[in-house]
Amino acid sequence: MKVAVMGVAGRMGQELVRAAHAAGCSIVGGVEREGSPAIGSDVGVVAGLTPLGVSVTSDALDAISRCDGILDFTSPKATVEFAALAANARAVHVIGTTGLTPGDEAQIAAAARHAPIVKAGNMSLGVNLLMALTRRVAEALDEDFDIEIVEMHHRDKVDAPSGTALMLGAAAAEGRGLDLRQHSVRARDGVTGPRRRGDIGFASLRGGSVVGEHRVIFAGPGERVELAHVAGDRSVFARGAVKALLWGHGRAPGLYSMSDVLGL
Repeated sequence: MKVAVMGVAGRMGQELVRAAHAAGCSIVGGVEREGSPAIGSDVGVVAGLTPLGVSVTSDALDAISRCDGILDFTSPKATVEFAALAANARAVHVIGTTGLTPGDEAQIAAAARHAPIVKAGNMSLGVNLLMALTRRVAEALDEDFDIEIVEMHHRDKVDAPSGTALMLGAAAAEGRGLDLRQHSVRARDGVTGPRRRGDIGFASLRGGSVVGEHRVIFAGPGERVELAHVAGDRSVFARGAVKALLWGHGRAPGLYSMSDVLGL
């Protein structure tokens, strides 16, 4: 499978190149923003591999036109642009970008009418299993059990709560039959009053080099159930993304999730 990696010089971009190469994919493109010092460098060398004979470019149109699929963990603005280009090229688009607005989501959904898109706030197998468990536990335990979601990431992460935390919140809300938008509590400060029954709380921690930690707490009268996932290495996300890419190759146009990829 011929693959192009967006944001190829970033930490996740490099992981994606290594994972795709290890899976036997042919890396035919690596895209960076215009003005990046990586422009012109060999994609393999940028990722710590032997040279692959492919230079980093800022020309996303050219890179996408030559591939079967793209791996994209970039920014919302860039991802929306790449979605349109991938749709025109009928290329699989794997999206791990977080912080997307409802408007961004709508444009991605429109692109999915023309090409397969696999989108998830987290590509790891463990996290997607955690989502399934969260849904089941939320369904089994009634509102006597308050739900709190705690996440921690490295100091450079720019969005909060994390995309994964929001996915877990959505899973919990689905299990309870709730609209997350009406029951989401993102911050507490000062005299907030007692906790409202049925709310789903979020807490975001930032510091150091933490790759990603998520915990879902079900706190009931006299007892507590906790589900957790700890990512110690970004390669878990890259391997999941490549799995999604290979799964999506040859699929009908549509917007898919990692639950589809993993049969959950």
